[in-house]
Amino acid sequence: MINLLVQSKYKILVFIFIFIHVPRIEKDMPVRLIMYIVFCTSTLLVGAQTEEGFKVLFDGSNLESWTGNTGGYSIEDGTLVVNPEKGGGNLYTKEEYDNFIFRFEFKLTEGANNGLGIRTPTRGDAAYVGMELQILDNTADVYKDLQCYQYHGSVYGVIPALRGYLEPLGEWNVQEVVADGTRIKITLNGHVILDGDIGLYINNGKTIDGKDHPGLGNKSGHIGFLGHGHVLWFRNISIKEI
Repeated sequence: MINLLVQSKYKILVFIFIFIHVPRIEKDMPVRLIMYIVFCTSTLLVGAQTEEGFKVLFDGSNLESWTGNTGGYSIEDGTLVVNPEKGGGNLYTKEEYDNFIFRFEFKLTEGANNGLGIRTPTRGDAAYVGMELQILDNTADVYKDLQCYQYHGSVYGVIPALRGYLEPLGEWNVQEVVADGTRIKITLNGHVILDGDIGLYINNGKTIDGKDHPGLGNKSGHIGFLGHGHVLWFRNISIKEI
C-alpha cells in the first residue's frame, strides 16, 4: 500500500493525512513516528527507482526475477551473496533484454572473480556466446599478469577498461552498464571506465584476444552474474529498458 502511495503525485497529502488522522496523544506518538519513517523510507527506496523508470530485479528479499543456479546464492541482510560452498555458478534474469541501463552495487573479497553476462543465453560460456563484463579484484597479486582485457569492467577479450576506480576491499562499489545497440558504456563509482563500440569487432570479426566472440552480435539475451568460485555481495539491482 505504501509503495502505491509514494508513486502517486499526492505524497504531501498522504503525509498530512497520517498526522491528522492518527490521534495526537502522547501514547500514539510511536505509531505516528513509525508511519512517518516507513513513508520516508519508501519514498527514497521505491520512489527513486520507479520515478526514473527502473525495474527492481532484486529487492533484498527474494530471487523471483532470477533463474539458473539459484541454490548457489543466498540472501543475507538484504544482500545477494555468491556462495561457492553451495556451487556458486551462474544466476540469470528470467527475462531477456536488448538495450538497457543496468545498475547494481557489489562488494569484493580478496581475489574475487566474477562476471556480468549481458545479451547472453543461459547455456555456454557467456564471454563468447554473449558478452562478459569482468567483475574482479584488480589489486590481487594473483591477477598482476593478466591481459588488459581481463581486468574489472572490461568486455572480456574485446575492450579493456580503465583501472584504478574500485573502492578498497570490503567497501561497496556502484556500477552502471549502458548497452545501447553496439555501444557499451560502464560507469564505476562515478567514473566512466569503458565506452566502446562492439560493432567494430562484429564487422571485422577480429578481437584483441584473437578468439571468436559470436555473441557480440546478439540483439538481446539474459543478464547474469557469472560465479567463478569466490564470495561476493550484490545489492540494489535494477534495470531500465531503453
